[in-house]
Amino acid sequence: MPDPHSRTPYGFLIFGVFSLVLAVAGTLTGKVWARYGRVIYRAKEPQNFWQLIAVYCLVGIGFVGYFLYKFYDFSN
Repeated sequence: MPDPHSRTPYGFLIFGVFSLVLAVAGTLTGKVWARYGRVIYRAKEPQNFWQLIAVYCLVGIGFVGYFLYKFYDFSN
């Protein structure tokens, strides 16, 4: 039976790239999805808009970084 910890966590890469795509799309369109299906517009609520964009970017970078950490196995 293969070791379940030896699998490459591609889900982290997929979620990280998806989060980065959401950040870029939100920046270009001026609207971003918030919790509970709410949409925040850059012109109406700029502070909340940029906070969400920053969260999307940080989460995306974090998940892609974790994927790279596990993929190249820097733990050894």
